[in-house]
Amino acid sequence: MDREKFEWLVARAVDSLPEEFSSKLENIDVVVEDWPSEYQLSQVGLKDNETLLGLYEGVPLTRRSSYYGLVPPDKISIFRKPIEAKCRYVAQITAEIQKVVRHEIAHHFGIGDARLEQIERGED
Repeated sequence: MDREKFEWLVARAVDSLPEEFSSKLENIDVVVEDWPSEYQLSQVGLKDNETLLGLYEGVPLTRRSSYYGLVPPDKISIFRKPIEAKCRYVAQITAEIQKVVRHEIAHHFGIGDARLEQIERGED
């Protein structure tokens, strides 16, 4: 898949978020990168041969105080090549992008990986 289409799918995934979430996305950039850097992999404790599909880098809303301001935007990176390697068809890529975007946006709202796994398993 070409980069332009992939970026469009990421933008569409962000645009399709429910209003209750999209209205609270402030000071955040969502970007497409081909691969995670060694630094990004080390941030989450992964090695070069492990897969990272997306990454949230910033201060979650739940950790911001009234002193939060004049800071660079939080960043959500969606990694194109690992997603494409995981998926065989455009429909799978589209679904995976939507899943990864929602996952990383959840981190922006202060939801950790353990809780996200519970939600994905249907455990409320």
